[in-house]
Amino acid sequence: MHANLRRRCVRTLAAGTLSAALVSAGTAGAFAVGTAPMPKPSPTHTMHTMTKSITVKASHSSVKAGQSVTLTGRTAHLAAGTKLTVQHLRNGKWTTLRATTVVKKGDTYTVTTKLAAKGTEHLRVVSGPTRSRTVTVHVV
Repeated sequence: MHANLRRRCVRTLAAGTLSAALVSAGTAGAFAVGTAPMPKPSPTHTMHTMTKSITVKASHSSVKAGQSVTLTGRTAHLAAGTKLTVQHLRNGKWTTLRATTVVKKGDTYTVTTKLAAKGTEHLRVVSGPTRSRTVTVHVV
């Protein structure tokens, strides 16, 4: 009987040791997976996820013919010094005006343009393929 008790104790001890070893190996494997360095995204991939944008606000919604209107706004993901131009809608086509500016440090801009033709002017600010929404100014 003493031999049977001894065998059972040895088996239980072996089973416990084996179980502890398997649990430890699983935990170590989990730590190895969790601490592996994540691959860094390539610069090209990062550029595609950053959406460039331009906001715009007109200083006045109505001006007299020959007066100026100031457009201000912010940009997102456009570098300081990036050229911005003002466009207006004429006969169904966007035409570039002479008014230009650059993005300032802090992602802001200000540009002033003179509006001579009476009527409704639809204006926007562009930089390459990036365009702001349209603002409407009534010229009286």
